[in-house]
Amino acid sequence: MIAPAVTPTTVPRSVRVGYGVGSFCTATVSAVPGLLLLYYMTNFLAVPAWLAGVVVTAPKIWDLIINPLVGRWSDRTRSRLGPRRPWLLAGACTLPIAFFLVFAGPPLTGVPAALYVGLCFMATATAYALFEVPYKAMPGEMTHDYHERTSLLQWRMIFIGAATAISGVLAPAIVTSQGEDGTLGSYRLMAATIAVILLVSMLGSFFGTARAPMTGAPEPDRGGWREQFAAIKGNSAFIWITALACTQMLAVSMMLAAAPYFAAYTIGTPRATQTLFAALVGPMLLTMPLWVRLSKRFDKRGAMMLAALLFGGGTAAAMATPVFGAVYAHVTILLVGVGIAGVQLLLFSMLADVIAVDAAKTGKRRAGVLTGLWTAIESGVSSFGALIFGVILSLGGFIESEPSRPVEQPDSAVTAVLIGQTTIPALIIFASVLMTLRYRLTPPGAPERDASA
Repeated sequence: MIAPAVTPTTVPRSVRVGYGVGSFCTATVSAVPGLLLLYYMTNFLAVPAWLAGVVVTAPKIWDLIINPLVGRWSDRTRSRLGPRRPWLLAGACTLPIAFFLVFAGPPLTGVPAALYVGLCFMATATAYALFEVPYKAMPGEMTHDYHERTSLLQWRMIFIGAATAISGVLAPAIVTSQGEDGTLGSYRLMAATIAVILLVSMLGSFFGTARAPMTGAPEPDRGGWREQFAAIKGNSAFIWITALACTQMLAVSMMLAAAPYFAAYTIGTPRATQTLFAALVGPMLLTMPLWVRLSKRFDKRGAMMLAALLFGGGTAAAMATPVFGAVYAHVTILLVGVGIAGVQLLLFSMLADVIAVDAAKTGKRRAGVLTGLWTAIESGVSSFGALIFGVILSLGGFIESEPSRPVEQPDSAVTAVLIGQTTIPALIIFASVLMTLRYRLTPPGAPERDASA
């Protein structure tokens, strides 16, 4: 179990808010490309669906290299700003520019367009790692208290909800402001707007965490890669929380990639993307206190299982959308939003617990390495969601197009959209419920489970 801390640390409210605002980066960079990039390439740049899926996936493989490196570097950073915050600043200075370039390319189509977007998306992934890996490492070092970490991350999830609203409502609204399907110019305007929001939020997090407490191990782990990976290999809690995150985020990424297609071809209007995301975001903003209470009542593992069941249940229920219509689809997404709120809050809280326990056991600062590996593996695996959905579209006979030459999709392609949005993600989510049983860390005073199981 998690050993009780000698002096639990309460994180000041100003630091909680300052830390939480950085989640605009997390949610926006994950959601906007996940939601719009595949559709942008297939319907505006005439990129075949399978190739567009490769473009969305390939830069994420780079995360497997850059994220652990950034984590290791931040662990070993000595600065008057602390080990993490210099990297937050570096990410804030580079990510907004790279993000804008993804959607602001020259007039290219087909393979040249795919190459351009792929290179820009690779740069975005690199800049994102500079900020995100140290950012995720910070909660495990801010407090020793098991439940205080969940309360701290509640603020992060509130901002993730707000950022998801921007990603899922504002971004598509800007895109469709110049026509129901949008234009290349409206995509550029959207990218510029989101880039400004990223810059402001990331700088806000950098300055807002200036007074953040540092309770983790003072000495970085100076061991080589072999020694560090060997130690992590024996950390069963880390292995299972990483596997759980990969599984759940794979389903989320599939649903994000499918959302514009689901709105356009299942519900019947691309503008439904905005209202669907409004239904998703509402519970994320309103149910955080409930999930904090449930995590104390049923422990984090029990609350995670409940959240995943709600998430999967809503996703499975959406399969009946062609029968019951648009209002029914929004009700099911509302249920999905309640589940996702709990899943994301508890994932990050469990990761912070794993980081704190590792520091207590080893006496070394390895939060960056752990977070870097977790982020890289999760990002790499979840990025296959867009690729899988692209393959499903291709198998269903989806026809790529340009705005000047719209096409009518065959029934098989419309069916493929529904399967990729509901059936397959639901099966993945229900599998994660079984995986949650393997998570072993418990709060102080609780009966200890077999950590070696």
